[in-house]
Amino acid sequence: MTTPISNEEIHDIVQRIVGKTMEIQLEEEKKGSDTQKQEKPNKENKNRVVAIGTDHGGVDLKEILKKDLIENGYEVIDVGTHTKDSVDYPDIAFSVAQLVAEGKAWRGVVIDGAGIGSCMAANKVPGVRAALCYDYATAVNSREHNNANVLTLGAGLIGINLAKQILNTWLTTEFGGGRHARRVDKITAIMDRFIKDGKES
Repeated sequence: MTTPISNEEIHDIVQRIVGKTMEIQLEEEKKGSDTQKQEKPNKENKNRVVAIGTDHGGVDLKEILKKDLIENGYEVIDVGTHTKDSVDYPDIAFSVAQLVAEGKAWRGVVIDGAGIGSCMAANKVPGVRAALCYDYATAVNSREHNNANVLTLGAGLIGINLAKQILNTWLTTEFGGGRHARRVDKITAIMDRFIKDGKES
């Protein structure tokens, strides 16, 4: 016959689980902080140009990220918009993506309400690999695995501090190469096939 667990024993078990969970979270935060310290832009980044743009929903966030980029030694091309008057995000996404595709910008950043539409629009430009990132893991993955050259952010979905972390991580994470290079080449091959066949849509 099983002996019933008392309320005190249940309380002690819960307390131990909560304590262990908090320890794990603190350790992960410490690791994240250490990683960010190692990922500060080096001297090679100082001459790298970042194109940035937003629709009316991300004007405030754009200005904050633009300031951070300049302080970290990047040259910035701001394609707008500069007011909160309504504009269409595909126009902004195209302006940023075109600068990247033409080699006038090293990387591009596009902001709108959710980041989804801008990602779709930017990916229509040949040579662009745009990625919507919403946390540290997606920022790392999009660079390390997919060699993304345009980042899209949803100003209505993430806070300022998270946006800063995502951008810094995305800019300082190197492409992994190896098996990832083969897969990125296949992405490019799909684009090339549609351009060749005149079926790009």
